[in-house]
Amino acid sequence: MTVQPALGFRDGIVFLLTAFLVGSALDPQDFLTWVLEVFWVAGAIVLWAVWLRRVRCTRIVFWALILHSVVLIVGGIYTYSLVPAGAWMQELLARPRNDYDRLGHFMQGFAPALLWREVFLRNAIVRGRGWLFVIVNGMCLAFAAAFELLEFAVAMILGEASWAYLGSQGDIWDAQWDMLFCVIGANAALLALGPVQDREMRGEAARSAGVTPP
Repeated sequence: MTVQPALGFRDGIVFLLTAFLVGSALDPQDFLTWVLEVFWVAGAIVLWAVWLRRVRCTRIVFWALILHSVVLIVGGIYTYSLVPAGAWMQELLARPRNDYDRLGHFMQGFAPALLWREVFLRNAIVRGRGWLFVIVNGMCLAFAAAFELLEFAVAMILGEASWAYLGSQGDIWDAQWDMLFCVIGANAALLALGPVQDREMRGEAARSAGVTPP
């Protein structure tokens, strides 16, 4: 018989995220875009309820995924080309476009890179740290390319109704920039937070063994 863990702090954070997600459906800029952007978050919340809350993960992965979810929900509310914070930065930096979608694609690499890294380490799938870095980058880039193909499919099926979802804002190199920012996000996470993630996992292992972590 599976023992359900008691509700804890992380459950409370996921509950707040769920409330934000539900509230975001009340008056989005474009409902179709909202659905396409936030179904990832909705799926993750369902997985949390039925499975993921019983799976060990570091604080750094948990918070990275929460932040990624918030970025997706905000993009769903306004559509990426109309997010107010991006418009403010566009005016401040005299940019030709709203770059909030670049943040979205940065997070598309940043959070999953930490997640994949932890999955590979916890399950001893990849032992060599050099190969770990290469493979995690490859996973993130593969997903970024698959996502661009998904956007292509949506555009082919829905036509003009998908323009707000695509968010290219007239940039013919939008897909390439999106993939680049995903890779930048993945590398930023691995280089800056990989050592922190290692310390968290070592501390967790030490506590499980009844040893005071160094």
